Amino acid sequence: MTIIRFVLFALVPLFLAAAAHSAHAAGDPSIVTAITQSPGKEGFGLDIDVEGPAKPRLVLLRNPYRVALDFDETLAAAKLPDIAGDKLVKDLRHGLVGADRYRLILTLTRAVRPEMTVTPDGRASRVALRLKPGDDDAFALPQATVTASVATKTNEATRPFVVVLDPGHGGIDNGATGEKGTEEKAVNLAFGKALRDALAKFSGVKVVMTREDDTFIPLNERAAIARRAGANLMVSLHADSIRYKDLRGATVYTLSEKASDSLSRELADVENSADRFAGPEWDQDAPEIHDILVDLVRRETEALSEHFALQLVADMRSGEIRLINNPKRSAGFRVLRAPDVPSILLEMGYLSNPDDEQDLKSAEWQRRLAAILARSIAEFAGRTPAAANP
Repeated sequence: MTIIRFVLFALVPLFLAAAAHSAHAAGDPSIVTAITQSPGKEGFGLDIDVEGPAKPRLVLLRNPYRVALDFDETLAAAKLPDIAGDKLVKDLRHGLVGADRYRLILTLTRAVRPEMTVTPDGRASRVALRLKPGDDDAFALPQATVTASVATKTNEATRPFVVVLDPGHGGIDNGATGEKGTEEKAVNLAFGKALRDALAKFSGVKVVMTREDDTFIPLNERAAIARRAGANLMVSLHADSIRYKDLRGATVYTLSEKASDSLSRELADVENSADRFAGPEWDQDAPEIHDILVDLVRRETEALSEHFALQLVADMRSGEIRLINNPKRSAGFRVLRAPDVPSILLEMGYLSNPDDEQDLKSAEWQRRLAAILARSIAEFAGRTPAAANP
């Protein structure tokens, strides 16, 4: 079985390369046909040839410095160049991170100043990535430049930034219950709808909700919804109850196999037990969770999740939302395990605390937190307020 899988994997680029020479029909995925290193006296350059339109998204990551290019609706039929001995780039990897989402990742030796241009040429495109030595301040996103000699055919709208909002629990699973009888599943859903409305004020953001009513959804299915939607970000919403009655405030969690602390481990155990309401058919991870290509990009996805989580904590603090001590934590939450979707779990507060319970029930408090979270998401997505919805 291993040998067969290896042979099939080796043959895929050959089939795709042959397909790239045929006419590129509307609706077909674009195909990366060549990746070549561009010679230069200083810096590092890559030229990526694409059969079909190319709309790459440039992503910058720190610790260590990395540059990633994401191509939606794109497959690959190209080999990577040999970069051994390069002074700026020490590692170059690529692979599919979804059914038709291609990612190219460069691990750097130091900070750089990135530049990117996209040049359409008939049915093809060329993406030119240039990296020049720089300091940490220079390590910032540039504006992608389109250098077509003839204007592009239409003012085609950019692909929306897809956010999946996941109100935790639902249906037979009530979640936590406050001392005054407040049910977590109702709080999570009400806030999810408030956040959806707040995000409507930003152009280019598409919201998908895992549930819009009192429905039970297994944990694996919640992550699967995000993957099927091609999500750029997933936010799971919760308001748990814990044995520390005096603990109150919001917490932002990211995925980690080892919990950052005992509180995080306890909460993950509680949330992961939600599938006791599901049948045995929901008890296993999806096969793609263990795929070797997914493993190649899991670390990059986790880095993006960390980046957004830290940004959100800072935004909530500046917005005077009460936070617990060390509000950025991590644990093995099953709902966050989509390997190619940056994901966080937001504990808005704790129903076990009377003051938090009062806030969590307040529509005004929900709208205030939703406005802060929506702006954090929009900034992460690089989107601006919609003119029609000030």
